[in-house]
Amino acid sequence: MTYDIFNPPQLGPAKGWNNAMLAPAGGRVLFIAGQTARTADGTFAEGGFVEQFAAALDNVLAALEAAGGTPADIGRMSLYVTNVQAYRDSLKELGTVWRPRMGRHYPAMALFGVTGLVDEEALIEIETTAVLPPLTDLTAPRTQQV
Repeated sequence: MTYDIFNPPQLGPAKGWNNAMLAPAGGRVLFIAGQTARTADGTFAEGGFVEQFAAALDNVLAALEAAGGTPADIGRMSLYVTNVQAYRDSLKELGTVWRPRMGRHYPAMALFGVTGLVDEEALIEIETTAVLPPLTDLTAPRTQQV
C-alpha cells in the first residue's frame, strides 16, 4: 500500500515516524491487537527491552502477513512501554531491529508510557493499523515498498 505522507513544517521534522498517513481509496483496514513478546508456547522472548521489541514486532508482522499484508501496509503504530527511559536508551539498537523488518517505512506513531501491561512480563506492547489493497488487487504480485 502506498500512503500519501504529510509532515507539515509547523510540526517540526519527523524522525523515525511520520505525522500523518493517508491511505488510498478502496483499501481494506486491518486492526492488529496489541502484541507482546509472548511466543506461541506462552513463554516470553529471552532478553531485555530490545529483544522484547523485536519479538513483539515479529508478532505484529506475523498477523499482518497472515492477512496478506506487508510492513509497508502499516499506517499507524502505537507502542506501549513500561519504561520510557529504556526506550530512549535503546534507540540505536531499536534501529537495528527495525530496518531488517520495516526498511525505511515509518508509519504514524505514538509512544505511551504505562505502569503495566496485561502480560506481566511484557516491557512493550505494539498495536497497529494497516490498510491492505482491495481484494481485486490480491491476485497481483505484491511488492514491499519500504
